[in-house]
Formats: sequence, C-alpha cells, structure tokens
Amino acid sequence: MADIELDQAKTEAFADRMLNILNDGALALMISMGHRTGLFDVMSNLPPSTTDQIAGTAGLNERYVREWLGAMVTGGFVEYDPSHATYRLPPEHAASLTRSATPDNIAAFAQYIPLLGTIEDQVVACFKNGSGVPYSAFGRFHEVMAEDSGQTVVAALMDSILPLVPGLIDELKNGIEVLDVGCGAGRALNLMAAAFPKSRFTGYDISDEATATGRSAAERKGLTNLKFEIKDVTALGASEQYQLITAFDAIHDQVKPDKVLQEIAKALHPEGTFLMQDIAASSQVHNNIGHPVGPLLYTLSCMHCMTVSLAENGAGLGAMWGEELARKMLQEAGFTRIEVEKLPHDFQNAYYIIKK
Repeated sequence: MADIELDQAKTEAFADRMLNILNDGALALMISMGHRTGLFDVMSNLPPSTTDQIAGTAGLNERYVREWLGAMVTGGFVEYDPSHATYRLPPEHAASLTRSATPDNIAAFAQYIPLLGTIEDQVVACFKNGSGVPYSAFGRFHEVMAEDSGQTVVAALMDSILPLVPGLIDELKNGIEVLDVGCGAGRALNLMAAAFPKSRFTGYDISDEATATGRSAAERKGLTNLKFEIKDVTALGASEQYQLITAFDAIHDQVKPDKVLQEIAKALHPEGTFLMQDIAASSQVHNNIGHPVGPLLYTLSCMHCMTVSLAENGAGLGAMWGEELARKMLQEAGFTRIEVEKLPHDFQNAYYIIKK
C-alpha cells in the first residue's frame, strides 16, 4: 500500500460508506426488534407519544423501548419532539414497516440479519473446511421464511401468480392433483386447498417442524383435501400423476437439484404445468450489479441456501444460481417449454411456467 498513490476523495467516500454500513447494520437489528415486538404496529396507530405511553400500549418495558427509540430517532425512522418528549412514526415510514402494510412491509425481511448472525461462527469455519451448516442449526428460519413467503407469494397467489398459467384457475376449480415440492409451513397449500375444494393437494418437505405447522393449520381449517408429508424429493416415485407441481423458492437450496427436477418431470402429467418461483437474478455476477437487493441475496445465499446444500455434500447452487443456469437445468431435466414472468410488485422473484 505504501507504493500506491490513493485517490483521496475515493478513499474518504468509501470510509463514509463504511460508517453508513455500520449504522445501517445496527438499524437492521433494531428494525427486526421493532417488527417482532410489534412496536412499529403500535406506533403507527398512536399520536405523538411519550416512552411511557408507547411502552404501556405495547405492553413492553419502558427502558428498553426508550433505548430502541433512540436508535430509531437517530436513524431517521421516528420523529422526536424535544419540547414535549414525544415520538411519532410518520405514516410514510409506517407504509414500509407495519404488518398492515403487507406486502410492502420491509421490516419483516430485517429478521434475516440477526437470524443469520447466529450461525456466523459456523459459516466462518466453512470458509476454511468447505463444509456446510445444516438446516437444524437455523433457529426460527421456517418461521421467518413463512412470513416472507406470506408477503411475496401467498399474498399474491390467487390474484397474480396462479393466473400466470392460462386456464389454471378453472382446472383447480374443476379438480386436479397438485403437489408442492419444498412446501415449508404450507401457507400456499392451505390457501389453495381452501379455495379449490375439488382439487387434491400434497405438500412435501424435509422439515418435521414445517410440515407439522402446515398440518396443524389444515386441521384447524377443517381441510380434508390436503396432506403434508416428510419426504426426500429426490425420490418422488410418481409417474405423470400431477396436473400442477409447484416449487416456491425451494429448488436452489436442494442437495441434488438436478435429481429433484428430473423427478418433477417424471411426476408431471403430460399436459400439466410446473410452476417454479425462484430468485430473479442472473447466473453472472456482473449482471447483478445494481440489483436492488443483490448484496442481501448473496448474503442469504452464502449463509443459508448454499451452505445447507453443502452440509449434505450437495450442489450448493445458492439463491443466485440465476435464470441462465435454471433454464439449462430445466432443459436437461426434460422440460421443453419454459417461460419466465415477473410481477410488477415483486422485483425479487421470477415465476417460471414450465411444460414438458
């Protein structure tokens, strides 16, 4: 470094950026706490209020609420009136921070930051030994993923996603066999099973916790056309059985994604549709420069999607496997017709409409 003449302006600009990153990283933790404690929701319905009033309404400890508010005020999230010692969450900010703002509630996504932080030591070790961190190490992951998909997929499923496939709504109303691969907690399946009682729905996932959650929800709703099973989706064991197979944000973190796609191709009815939602990105990193959430997605990939696959000596595709590789793998699995659609409200995901 001693022999390199630095561009001082560039150096100072980057140092300023680093300070901003530290502040924003700290705010991400506070945003997650504000979401989980319900403070954003409470404050969105309050006039300018003192810390005692906010804490009392939220049922929380005033001292912790006061310190959290300090971060929110200095971070520009909450307005503070020193003459009255009151705090106010502007409605323009609440529009991105509250549960009532779904599907625009970005605060829900902030939960990934502290969640991933819990396995940082294990991922650091993986950089040295090349192994991975298993699903079992991720506390709350299925809970956060369910909330994530509830905003991006489930909220748009009936009105925007299913209509991407011509005639699919009518088929579901008339009654078809549907399989969801990597169903997680089953929010999408529960919604579809309730909306289309003549169709029969099956959800497969490797997580006992997730399938149990989906099963409990189905039982509470009295759904009899829906079942959840723990299953290795590299061995579906079905032949041309399903008129619709879905995979919502599930293929890229599979241990053997190529085998899973081959099994899906076998299980799909000749006239059926494979509807795959995955991350909207390129397989080439330079094409992802400028992606609105590129750094976040690569981080999620490194610290979850890729590592859970590598933990089982898998392919380790990662979330940013990209459309180019996805198309190639789908074709190699036996699919010949592949269309990719985007939704106006959802810059993060691509929706693949796939036929044999």
